[in-house]
Amino acid sequence: MSSTLDGLQFPIKNPNTKPSTSKVGREIIAEALSTVDSDLSALAFKEKNWRKTYPKYFKALVESGIQNVDHPIEIAELGLNKAHQSFDFYKDGKKHSFANVMDLASQTLHTFTFKGESSVEPEWYVPYKGKKLQGDALLEQIEIWENNGIVEPSHANALREAVAHPEWFDLSDRTMVLFGAASEAGPLTWLSKWKANILAVDLPNERVWDRILNTVKSGNATLYAPSQENLDANADVEILKSKLGANLLTQTPEIAQWLIENPHDLDLAAIAYLDGEKHVRVAMAMDAIMQFVSTHKANTSLMFMCTPTDVYAIPKTIVEASSAKFNDRSHLEKTLSKAVSSLSLKHLFKENSSALYQSDNGKEYGIADCLVIEQGPNYALAKRIQQWRATLARHKGQHVSINIAPSTTTHSVTKNPLLKAAFNGASLFDVEAFEPATTNAIMAGLWIHDLRHPQSVANPEVKLDHPLELMMEGANHGGLWRVAYLARTALPFAALYGFANDKLPIGKLFNRLKK
Repeated sequence: MSSTLDGLQFPIKNPNTKPSTSKVGREIIAEALSTVDSDLSALAFKEKNWRKTYPKYFKALVESGIQNVDHPIEIAELGLNKAHQSFDFYKDGKKHSFANVMDLASQTLHTFTFKGESSVEPEWYVPYKGKKLQGDALLEQIEIWENNGIVEPSHANALREAVAHPEWFDLSDRTMVLFGAASEAGPLTWLSKWKANILAVDLPNERVWDRILNTVKSGNATLYAPSQENLDANADVEILKSKLGANLLTQTPEIAQWLIENPHDLDLAAIAYLDGEKHVRVAMAMDAIMQFVSTHKANTSLMFMCTPTDVYAIPKTIVEASSAKFNDRSHLEKTLSKAVSSLSLKHLFKENSSALYQSDNGKEYGIADCLVIEQGPNYALAKRIQQWRATLARHKGQHVSINIAPSTTTHSVTKNPLLKAAFNGASLFDVEAFEPATTNAIMAGLWIHDLRHPQSVANPEVKLDHPLELMMEGANHGGLWRVAYLARTALPFAALYGFANDKLPIGKLFNRLKK
């Protein structure tokens, strides 16, 4: 085996070939389904075209989960156990099972403390289309989003509570860990304004730490950063940015050990993102650290941000709203969508599912299948791992904030031309894509709501009728759950519209055709 391998890796049988990420993904999902749908589990295990057919199996996880309130816990336990057994960890040229990764810590990370220079008191507002929304202006916009189906009522109500409680945003009593602290979609900018104690974990990279240090410097927070050496407390930023950082993929056990040595209760936020198969690996690294820290520090809370382009159980009322939107289309829209559907051999403009699934709790739920095949099975698996951890941790009595963030025009998304064009054309289907600054403010505010409000579903003492309701609450899906069509069958047309609208002023024409 090649000695150049380092850290968390997909299993490699032949050092001259790339590992099969599809095989690992199939096996994890097959194991997760094994006790709730053995037949489909067997099909998933043998699936030959995983990269095209994976949505079928991810939807099955949700469908099986709905039927019995115990199923989501079974699925999460099986899926996570299999995932931890499926990866290898390389250290000093030797291969180890990732399941035993916490036994491999070989060095001690030092802590560098860096304080912001601002004395401004904490405040929260939402940047939106060039405006700074606060107070009544923000409440008005929240109502617009709710009325237009962009956000769910529970999300709107959480934001209203945050507006009503400005005292929540003094975080001098919280110690908050950001995995992937410099993430474009993360809350670093806001925590830096709210007096938070921030444990920032990100790559040893000068550009990354230049951003982190300067963000914290301009705020009123305190940064605690990992370093390989003991640094002078008065070191200049130019020196620090080349000295700080820790790699989640290669220093997984060291980061975990560094965190449990902190004397305070921790709020752990899994916001790190990497492209392709690395996203699965970094999700696994964060999961292992969260599990380890939670075992050693009982009051640890967890935070995740879900993507709207996934598959979820949803309330019956949303299914009914989507069906009503399909039935209430204008005559012209019905004619055009039918024609395009026929020309595409019915691949485009499929009606969104109106199926309802009975749970043993006496309630019916629908399924919002918003998976985008172009994002790939690795992305879907990474996000599923996070849902599983959130579901299982809350079931075991842990405080868990997990909310669906809207589609956001981050660099990692818009560098894909298809997705960029689709976001530009999303308004054609009453879907809103948010700018990063808007998403950051909204989701940071929602996290604080979940930590502060005793009636938030993040609190395990708040009763849920079904474990999957944890992901239903607080959803800002940008309207995707309520569209008339199965999202991925409208995406190509939205992209076409987005490309055209970028070049020609056709938006007003299409809006007239919809009426």
